[in-house]
Amino acid sequence: MDHIKEILEYNRVFVENKEYEAYRTGRFPNKRMVIITCMDTRLTELLPKAMNLRNGDVKIIKNAGAIISQPFGSVMRSVLVALYELEADEVLVIGHYECGMAALNADHMVNEMLDRGISQEVLNTLENSGIKLNKWLKGFDNIEEGVGSTVKLIKNHPLLPPNTPVHGMVIHPDTGELTLVVDGHQQ
Repeated sequence: MDHIKEILEYNRVFVENKEYEAYRTGRFPNKRMVIITCMDTRLTELLPKAMNLRNGDVKIIKNAGAIISQPFGSVMRSVLVALYELEADEVLVIGHYECGMAALNADHMVNEMLDRGISQEVLNTLENSGIKLNKWLKGFDNIEEGVGSTVKLIKNHPLLPPNTPVHGMVIHPDTGELTLVVDGHQQ
């Protein structure tokens, strides 16, 4: 089935029936928080429900593993925009158990790239340009350490507003149970 057609048809009815009205909110987060979390599909609805979050409560940034690997990349830029322009004043990094980034094997992924049509020449060009794919595609060995590393990167960022609490948590993807890894108020 063509998923795009299915989505567009659903959306047409959604808009026609004004179902969007239940989700209207302002652009500033009611709870003044920005969350960096994983793109894992199990968290799409579970994470907000487990935290009692409603539409409009927080800014949520999703990526693979809830990892910020580039201190001046797009994820950190989004955090700074939330803090400076969108009235957030707290940061929360939330990883999850059974994360695919813990098992990510850079060599396997590079082989998959080759199998799916990326040429060895492209990979060589990237390596010769200083892009170390094995480092760039590396995940983490331990979820708590992965969350802690991202918290540390944010907390030590030169553009982070002073005294901004940066917390770290891990959520269980089956139960929604949250474990505090770093209390940003205790740093």
